[in-house]
Amino acid sequence: MPPLPALTPLLMPALQDRLVLLINHVLSREPVACQRLRPLAGRGLTVHLAGWPSLLPAVPDLALGVTPAGLFERLDAAPAGAGGLRIEIDASNPAKLALGVISGGAPGVTVQGDAAFAGEMHWLMDNLRWDIEDDLAGIVGPLAARQLAQFGRVLRGTLSGLVQRASPTSPGSSA
Repeated sequence: MPPLPALTPLLMPALQDRLVLLINHVLSREPVACQRLRPLAGRGLTVHLAGWPSLLPAVPDLALGVTPAGLFERLDAAPAGAGGLRIEIDASNPAKLALGVISGGAPGVTVQGDAAFAGEMHWLMDNLRWDIEDDLAGIVGPLAARQLAQFGRVLRGTLSGLVQRASPTSPGSSA
């Protein structure tokens, strides 16, 4: 069986494609989001995980392009030209990053590039939410979806508590 790092170049494009499908699903449920992205068609966005631990398999940058429909498409290479955006997410502690995202926290982010594009991305991050319960209801029915969503909220609260307890306390606070 080949080692995991040898599988990474095969798996990452497929995983990134699935992530783009999820992003576009969330975008398409909010017509105003697509309207805001349409004027940015042709521009590129690169998402980089900064500080990724070298002991873990490398994670390539996610290169996205804005389509004329106001959605995203995965690109094979980082887009060239003006009007692009580069987003770096602090991934020096992947477990803390994942738990923080699950619990509703915002990761440390650095943005470089076009200010108008950055403003639209900020608006999307602040205003788009994935209605998981609604999507599950179409698969398992509304009652089961409500119960699964409630379980998810309890799990998120528990993980949020774990993240807060695991985070170092700020100076001057009592622990």
